[in-house]
Amino acid sequence: MRLCLDCQQLNKVTIKDKYLLRHTDDLFDQLKDSDVPKTTFRTRYKHYEFLVMPFGLTNAPSVLMDLVNRIVQSHLDKFFVVFINDILIYSRDEIEHT
Repeated sequence: MRLCLDCQQLNKVTIKDKYLLRHTDDLFDQLKDSDVPKTTFRTRYKHYEFLVMPFGLTNAPSVLMDLVNRIVQSHLDKFFVVFINDILIYSRDEIEHT
């Protein structure tokens, strides 16, 4: 299940990444404790807070790219390419690929 949220108001006040990829050491997918209340939303049944970065936040794509690039750093541009949430694993031929 993927939740659909309207993050427009939060995105308006979010400091945008200046670079395509972020280079911070503490950046995985978890939010800082002080940021959790900013992602709070309520339904008629329950109150929710995201503990990880949800889809829709303005910096989510660059955070994801940075994390995946760090994980596969030694393979980048050898047989692995990442663009936002698209990952391409390639090889010269079928034998090399297996």
